[in-house]
Amino acid sequence: MTDMNPAGRLWGVGLGPGDPELVTVKAARLLGSADVIAYHSARHGRSIARSVAAPYLREGQIEEALIYPLTTETTDHPGGYQGAIDDFYAECALRLAAHLDAGRDVVVLCEGDPLFYGSYMHMHKRLSHRYATEVVPGVTSVSAAAAVLGRPLVERDETLTVLPGTLPAEVLAERLAATDSAAVLKLGRTFTKVRDALEKAGRLGEAWYVERATTGGQRLAPLAEVDPAGVPYFSLALITSPVNAGLPAPEGRADAGTAPAAETGTAGRDRTEAAAAGTAGRAGEVVVVGLGPAGRPWLTPEAQEALAAADELVGYGPYLDRVPPNPRQRRHATDNRVEAERAAHALGLAAAGARVAVVSSGDPGVFAMASAVLEVACEPRFSGVPVRVLPGLTAAHAVASRAGAPLGHDYCVLSLSDLLKPWDVVAERISAAARADLVLAIYNPASKSRTWQVAAARDLLLEHRAPQTPVVIGRDVGGAGETMTVTTLAELDPAAVDMRCLLLVGSSTTRVAERGDGRRVVFTPRRYPA
Repeated sequence: MTDMNPAGRLWGVGLGPGDPELVTVKAARLLGSADVIAYHSARHGRSIARSVAAPYLREGQIEEALIYPLTTETTDHPGGYQGAIDDFYAECALRLAAHLDAGRDVVVLCEGDPLFYGSYMHMHKRLSHRYATEVVPGVTSVSAAAAVLGRPLVERDETLTVLPGTLPAEVLAERLAATDSAAVLKLGRTFTKVRDALEKAGRLGEAWYVERATTGGQRLAPLAEVDPAGVPYFSLALITSPVNAGLPAPEGRADAGTAPAAETGTAGRDRTEAAAAGTAGRAGEVVVVGLGPAGRPWLTPEAQEALAAADELVGYGPYLDRVPPNPRQRRHATDNRVEAERAAHALGLAAAGARVAVVSSGDPGVFAMASAVLEVACEPRFSGVPVRVLPGLTAAHAVASRAGAPLGHDYCVLSLSDLLKPWDVVAERISAAARADLVLAIYNPASKSRTWQVAAARDLLLEHRAPQTPVVIGRDVGGAGETMTVTTLAELDPAAVDMRCLLLVGSSTTRVAERGDGRRVVFTPRRYPA
């Protein structure tokens, strides 16, 4: 890095225990000014740290979601759990380093304090020797727990011992017996062991349980009364100053609202980390990602994880536009009719060591890119390139959900496009599905150059279906221009159908019903008449 293009600065920012008002002034300033905001989460994609920081973020910031590959110690990684986690942290460090090398300041969010069992420390150990780094402390969960209990932790010459619940039971009991005050973190699956250790040490009656302190999901209770089945990772056991043992019990609170989900069971584990390994010669892969029919609300956490980890994004231009830009990633937009070339390009990038996400609307295995990628991947030149396919919400299911449940019984899915198969085949399949009394989900019904197929399909269906058969036309479902039209087979107007539409044609049992709220619903009963 030269003086003409200085590296960015790395910030580890503590956000406190969960209440956004406990974020420090300095942390709030950095959250609003940083170029890149990075945060850890489990595979569901939700992040407590990001939710705390949200009020202070601004439009246009780059976000790096560092999504843990696993949340338990079960893995088929050759290095076991620790090997998988080491590889994950090394990859995350490389992603952040790409931003820092480009001169962008990176803020890594961390609940509580970054260097107190914090997830940030894993990035700190891998990057702080290479880049200017500063850590912004935050209110710890231990301090927050004492505050919501209204009980001092320690006074005068008393000692406070902080313990992870992952320690062996006998070690926990020994240390709990020898201290004045104690905090035991990382409960979750360790709760029963911790409770037994407190009982063995003769301290169970002094211990308080604190869950998600300072948040809307906060819960306080004597630890002996807590059901182990409902204990999350973000909770702790607290024994406060013995001088204040006579203070009245705090008023417990368990809000009715849903509490924030824990980031991950792996966050903040106190382990010795290996130095970050470079990725020279690493094995690339292609992940074919289904984006669903529209924006992020329709995107699965698994797909979000793959997009966040990718080095290269490949796809049809309008679909790529759905993925928020990240200057760390290269984007390769192509026309919609060059699927084989697009697949070969993606596989070539992966063969050179890149992590490539090929994006596809809806589900990539339904009239989309998965088949094209796998077909080219089976050629000898790409035989060694790993390929994964991640499902997405299909257009058929999205339209069906808006209409009600028209796919509630047997149905078939077909495309009216005759670009890749003869119309004779299309017509034969329409007639066969109609004779079989299947609901039809019809993709690619029309385009600028294909304007007659809808009328032809309607006429074929009317040979076997009643004119009053329900038809649903879903257009741009999930998008700004979404429209839903319910008509009949006889009244289906081909002029109302274009490439952005999907048709659902009912069977003989499909019904249209008026609800009490005035809404019409379309559904196919599960039971078929005898």
